[in-house]
Amino acid sequence: MERKNLWAPWRIKYIQGLSESSGCFICHNLEHPQDDDKNLVLWRTDQSIVILNRFPYNNGHLLIAPVRHIPDLEKASNEELLEMIKLVRESQRALSLAIKPHGFNVGMNFGRCAGAGLPDHFHIHIVPRWDGDTNCMSVCSDTGVISQSLTELLELLQQISKEHSLPSL
Repeated sequence: MERKNLWAPWRIKYIQGLSESSGCFICHNLEHPQDDDKNLVLWRTDQSIVILNRFPYNNGHLLIAPVRHIPDLEKASNEELLEMIKLVRESQRALSLAIKPHGFNVGMNFGRCAGAGLPDHFHIHIVPRWDGDTNCMSVCSDTGVISQSLTELLELLQQISKEHSLPSL
């Protein structure tokens, strides 16, 4: 049987960055609002930010984080928590309108041992799912297949947001 390769050259930046201490990308994005499109920032509110994940588990993978650099739920105010949950709702709505997933995984990881790639600035993952998207690639080779460019998705979500007045907190 002939071996086939799935090329994902965009992953090398993530792999190389694992050993680097490059600071908090969420805080970096917060400090540079003029670069929101380049940094894949979808929405900003007074207390939160919504960003497309540069290294997504699936097409449409979003991150919702508080503006404050805090490591966990214990440090978050009730207002921050409420706003972030409302942004989960608005993110699901925008993604449903834009790319019509069949479902969602929503989750948080606390600590490196639990899978947190950025353990000091907590965030919520919103991962759209489709029937049949867990195929042999993810089961056999720990590989995901992302079907749309991040910039194309950002533009689509921005358009949907304007048309439907999202986020409506």
